[in-house]
Amino acid sequence: MMKVDLHTHSADDPSDRIPYTTHELIDRAAELGFDALAITLHDQQLDTAPYRAFAAARGIVLIPCIERTIEGRHVLLLNYSRASESVDSFGDLARLKRRERGLVIAPHPFFPASSALRGCLTQHAGLFDAVEWNAMFTPHVNFNAFAERWARRHCKPMVGNGDVHRLEQLGTTYSLVDAEPNADAICAAIATGRVQVVARPLSIFTAGRLMADLVASTLLPRRDVRTIGTRTIRTPRTIRTIDIDLAR
Repeated sequence: MMKVDLHTHSADDPSDRIPYTTHELIDRAAELGFDALAITLHDQQLDTAPYRAFAAARGIVLIPCIERTIEGRHVLLLNYSRASESVDSFGDLARLKRRERGLVIAPHPFFPASSALRGCLTQHAGLFDAVEWNAMFTPHVNFNAFAERWARRHCKPMVGNGDVHRLEQLGTTYSLVDAEPNADAICAAIATGRVQVVARPLSIFTAGRLMADLVASTLLPRRDVRTIGTRTIRTPRTIRTIDIDLAR
């Protein structure tokens, strides 16, 4: 079984303020025993080529992916070409699925965020291959329960994802996938239900602290975090957007 997280972010994200590099994310994933990772930048597919050898040396498969905003709602598109960056409507998504093989996941579909799919998930149920169990939940506050009921009703598999914006989030919720170590096999296995969710609830304190940190980060000057070789470079930059997923 492969330990995977299919919803993570790094400082390459053009929208969210992330305080660690892609290399640092991969390193942390390796420390936690992950076998595969999808780095889902907002509306931009990460070019994994510069990171593949680095990840492979640590035993990690990188899956091409994007967290695309489609008609105002977030959707995870995995293992598609960069054509996924041009998907603006659910009609575009249907056409992409006819042209290419990949995996479409509904992230945090019933969380109280404007980007959550909610009714759009039912309206376009046939376009989705899996539904996310998001790591942002506590023993007493858990919006994933609605997603779990929906997935059972529509016979869709669930995947555990960290929706990682801070490294400490990695490893609290993830998936175990019965697949060979390559992107095609992992996506195919999930689509056919060969996946298990491993999820550990956060304490109210931890969830509140993380949420406060995410919200506060939108109010601070943004800094570029870039890696040249193995050296991290941080430079100031103006915030491009404050539209983060409060579901995380």
